[in-house]
Amino acid sequence: MALPLIWLGGATLGAVMLADRREKRHKLEHERRMGRAPSMPEDGQHVALKPSLWHPGHKQVKPQPGAIICCFVYGMIEHTGIWLDDHILIELHGSGLIRAVSTNRFLAGRTGTKIYIACSHDHQPLIDAGVLERAEAAIFQYREYDLFDNNCHRFVWSCLTGLEESLPSFNDLNLRLAAHFKQQIYWDEVLL
Repeated sequence: MALPLIWLGGATLGAVMLADRREKRHKLEHERRMGRAPSMPEDGQHVALKPSLWHPGHKQVKPQPGAIICCFVYGMIEHTGIWLDDHILIELHGSGLIRAVSTNRFLAGRTGTKIYIACSHDHQPLIDAGVLERAEAAIFQYREYDLFDNNCHRFVWSCLTGLEESLPSFNDLNLRLAAHFKQQIYWDEVLL
C-alpha cells in the first residue's frame, strides 16, 4: 500500500522540479533577449545555460571557425570538439586519433541529435586567437586516449590555451572556460 504512495510522491516531486527548471530556463532566455544576462560568473555559476535535449533554447547560433562545440553521448556525458568550417569539426576520437569529421559523423553512434556551441550571454560564440591553428595542426596525430585524463575536453582545452591539463569531466572544462573567458558559459544549439 505504501509503495504506490511513494511512487506517486516521487513523480509529483519530479514534475515540480522539472517545472521549476523550465521556468528558470525561460526566465534566463528572456533576460538574454533583453540583453540583461550577467556576463561575470558568480561562485558556482560557471555555466548559465547547459546543453539540453529536453529544454531547447529560443535561438540557434551559426558556428564560426574555432568555436567550442559539444554533443551528448548516451545522454550521460558530453563530447567536445572545435568547429573547423562548413559542417566540419575537429575531435579527439576514442581511438586516440585527432580527426576532422562532418557534423553527421560527429553525431553518429551517439544519442545526441543536436550540436551545441559555447557562447556569451548575447549568443556570440566564444573563440580565442590560436585555437583553430592549434586544432588544425593536431589533425591526424594520436594521443594516448583515457576517458578521465586524456579525453576530448583536454584536447579542446589544449587547442584553446596550448596547455596540457587533465579535465576529467565536462563540468571541469566549463569551469576553465568560464575563468578563461571571464564570463558565464551559455551552450546554445548550433544552426546547421
